[in-house]
Amino acid sequence: MGIYLGVDVGGSKTHALLVDEHGTILGFGETGPGNHESVGYDGLINALQATFQQASEKHNIQPNQITGAGFGIAGYDWPSEREDTLNAITSLGLTCPLEVVNDAVLGLYAGSPQGWGVNLIAGTSNNCYGCDAQGNEGRVTGAGMLFGENGGALEIVVKAVHAVNYQWIKRGPETQLSQRLMDITGTTSLAQLMESLVMEKTPLHPAWAVHVLEIAAQGDPVAQSIMHWAGSELGELAKAVIRQLQFEQISFDLVLSGSLFQKDSILFDPVKKSILALAPNTNLITLDVPPVSGAALLGMKAASIPTSAMFSTLRENIKAAFIH
Repeated sequence: MGIYLGVDVGGSKTHALLVDEHGTILGFGETGPGNHESVGYDGLINALQATFQQASEKHNIQPNQITGAGFGIAGYDWPSEREDTLNAITSLGLTCPLEVVNDAVLGLYAGSPQGWGVNLIAGTSNNCYGCDAQGNEGRVTGAGMLFGENGGALEIVVKAVHAVNYQWIKRGPETQLSQRLMDITGTTSLAQLMESLVMEKTPLHPAWAVHVLEIAAQGDPVAQSIMHWAGSELGELAKAVIRQLQFEQISFDLVLSGSLFQKDSILFDPVKKSILALAPNTNLITLDVPPVSGAALLGMKAASIPTSAMFSTLRENIKAAFIH
């Protein structure tokens, strides 16, 4: 029996999935972040080992039983990082063929039956990756706000802090975001809130983005403007990759993945409007299964197993198993 491993290493959580050649789920594991940029390569190793151990427990699957493995790893952005990344994976003791990609690739495998197109991520931060039918790739740096790539949770939170500060210094209008940030940080005034943030007593947390989404949905104009900005920025990332691949006039799948696309259509609408203005034949797909399913398909591909017939079956099995 062929057994395939898929691992999705992210900035907030790591998933591992074991499936057989029929798409039957054999095990699932979950732990915290494994991005080496935040937890180091030792943290990546720990995340890989913890999730594989959980996934293999039910059927006592050993590393030498794995037929093929696919890894999508956040923070694996450049060729210079490949050796250290492969060394971390070596700690699992696998003997099978494997493929390692940036985690931005997984949404494309998980969401598009074609296996090519564009994947746009809005999660802890943001990323965008694409490839054409011939395997030519397009990408952004994935390095976030420092390189002008915006729209993920962290960037949304930073913009929310800007808006709250503008209210405090009388540069901008009042917003419900101010009271919400005071509530979640335990501060009682804007002055105390800003002092806590400036002095780094309270670190910014990407999870605060859900509060911005909620307040925007309630009609707060400032929060709505932040979400419109985020959606427009994400659209620009996708358009950059579309131009790289010369997809402007063709029909292709564009997968929207990451936790923020599951929260509210306030983000979806400006993304859609921005992308369709450049590439009107884009087929937008909101990813409705964990990206780790794409990693499992990548593992099959590494073992030279055709994945097109398995795409729908694996998705259905994951949904039935209530893996989130």
